[in-house]
Amino acid sequence: MSRHASDPPDKRVWPSGHADTAAGSGFEDGEDWEPERLGTSGWRRLALAGVALAALGGAGAWAVASRSPESGAVLVNSTPAPDRSGWEAAVPPPAPDDTRQPSRRPPATAAGETEKTDPPAASAKPPEDSPVKPSPESSVTSPVDSRPSRLSVREARRVHERYARDLSMTQFSMDSRAMGKLEQGLALEMSRASFETARMQDAKVPAGPWPEPKVWVPRDTNGTTDWFLAVSHQPGVARVSKVLTRTSAGWRLTAFTADARNPPEPLPGIAADAEGYATSLPENASGLLATPRRIAEAHLASMESTTPDPIFADGPWTSEAVRFWQQERAQLERAGWRLSLSYLREGPVRSLMTRDGGALVWYGARSTDLREARRAGATVTLKGAAAVRTAGKSFARSASVTYGRMYAAYIPPAGSSERVRVLGEWSEVLESHGT
Repeated sequence: MSRHASDPPDKRVWPSGHADTAAGSGFEDGEDWEPERLGTSGWRRLALAGVALAALGGAGAWAVASRSPESGAVLVNSTPAPDRSGWEAAVPPPAPDDTRQPSRRPPATAAGETEKTDPPAASAKPPEDSPVKPSPESSVTSPVDSRPSRLSVREARRVHERYARDLSMTQFSMDSRAMGKLEQGLALEMSRASFETARMQDAKVPAGPWPEPKVWVPRDTNGTTDWFLAVSHQPGVARVSKVLTRTSAGWRLTAFTADARNPPEPLPGIAADAEGYATSLPENASGLLATPRRIAEAHLASMESTTPDPIFADGPWTSEAVRFWQQERAQLERAGWRLSLSYLREGPVRSLMTRDGGALVWYGARSTDLREARRAGATVTLKGAAAVRTAGKSFARSASVTYGRMYAAYIPPAGSSERVRVLGEWSEVLESHGT
């Protein structure tokens, strides 16, 4: 699956400067304004020399240009678009008989091994009941059709190796049909969208080999499982997590996130039994600060309403993203435009128990940011992948961008003074339109 954010894969994504504007006046030249920079995991280019793809957290950028005769200045601002977490080296895939393990997402370690890092203490205790906006059932689409099976940690590694090898070759050829044999659901839609964007730019998506990951296989009382987790970390580049699910068609990647911060936020240790197997938790699991499903919905509700939720720790995919959207809305309103956001959860919420009694969770969403003109006089131009999809046109009445997004988060156990930490993201522009 291809992982690059809302801008070309060979570029870093950073907010553009834009001219500010006073109420009732045209945009003034020379006044640079820069929105909050989000350190998201949308790393687009990963050099073999180890150059990290820095990712900004955000979305497609937009520009508002004044049509007033007094000023031809342009207001440019980078929207918090999905900072895609796809960092791969831009190199040809290995030959079929190559024993390397090219993985779109990174490194590995021994089976059942856990990262021995303790989560940082939170600064504030979250409220017992944080407001949550439930997602309509219709938003939980793209079922994975899981099929339980008996899977050892060693076998899971082999499944991942095959996926990594085939992924590298599929990325290199940008074969959307072949990608259907590697991914499913929203992940597949996002990867195919990245291929389409690259083709429209006459570019390639990153591809190349990565070290083996650490693998955790959860199993139920029957000794079966329908998914497993692979986590890779390449220091100075990023840490990525991949969820592979057993479907009626075979093993498919269904979730992916990355944290390109240097160093990334520490992961809590994943609980494992004597045989190295992990424990999965249901979406309504108790004994946590809040259930996995509730946390996923609370996070998306916070983004949609651009209102910080105190149950979450500050970070690029929580407080900084909210602040970024608030600034976007303020700038658009001064230009005579209105901004509407929609975040709907999509797919299952996967969870693993941590050694401290908490949980690591992965969930996906489909988001749309819609800009509508309330008065004539200014136009909006999208940026990054969204601009590629609209051929760089400017719009006078409306402009919208829809993203696929995936997140990883840590939920502390009930009674903890820590807050929920969002530990990674992958986002991709699925479509963009304007009039």
